Amino acid sequence: MSFSGGALMTAKTSQANLLAEQLYGKLKDDIFNFRLLSGERFTESEMAQRYNVSRTPIRDALYRLEREGYLQVGFRSGWSVRPFDFERFEQLYDLRVILERAAVQSICEAEQAVDLSELQAIWLVPPEERLADGAQLSLLDEAFHQALVKATGNLEMTRVHREVTEKIRIIRHLDFTKDSRITATYEEHAQILRMLMQRKELQAGMLLKSHIETSKAEVRKITLHMLYTAREKLGLKSA
Repeated sequence: MSFSGGALMTAKTSQANLLAEQLYGKLKDDIFNFRLLSGERFTESEMAQRYNVSRTPIRDALYRLEREGYLQVGFRSGWSVRPFDFERFEQLYDLRVILERAAVQSICEAEQAVDLSELQAIWLVPPEERLADGAQLSLLDEAFHQALVKATGNLEMTRVHREVTEKIRIIRHLDFTKDSRITATYEEHAQILRMLMQRKELQAGMLLKSHIETSKAEVRKITLHMLYTAREKLGLKSA
């Protein structure tokens, strides 16, 4: 099979974009799991060597992460992971509370009952049928909260909530590294769903607010511990 010049160029561009996307995912995972620490400096050449690729796809991935607020770049100082900003993350969690409580109100006041059967099938199960894999539960937890907002039918609110979810994912997934938090998530989601099914807006809203705020506090605690442990391993002083 032969390719024309244009087709060959398109194929090469697609491969380059795919590689940049893969590198973006790997770099982001390194940040999320504290293999790249806040304040840590590096160059494009060092990252290219680390991942055994050329500098071009690395540069594309780095600039994407810089636009998303995870990295910063200096004219002469190279790249670094942005300092961990707990105040920003807590503000994002507070925004989640506002959006999701508004969703609860919309669900409870809807003229026709909102279909929550898919969420019930996941969260209203006996203990022996619960999943134990933290990574899988993290995704299901995100889907639970996104489904509540999506049920409002408000596309702009859904979009904003999705953006908030993406921004806090860097620390939110840590909430599922402890068995006790997995159990609590099942129980709290089940309580929220039962209140929504009964259209008890006040109780559902209070349960949801408490659920998110507890998660926020636990994640902060785990994050501080993981940052300290990672710095100790590298022989770095705590910030």
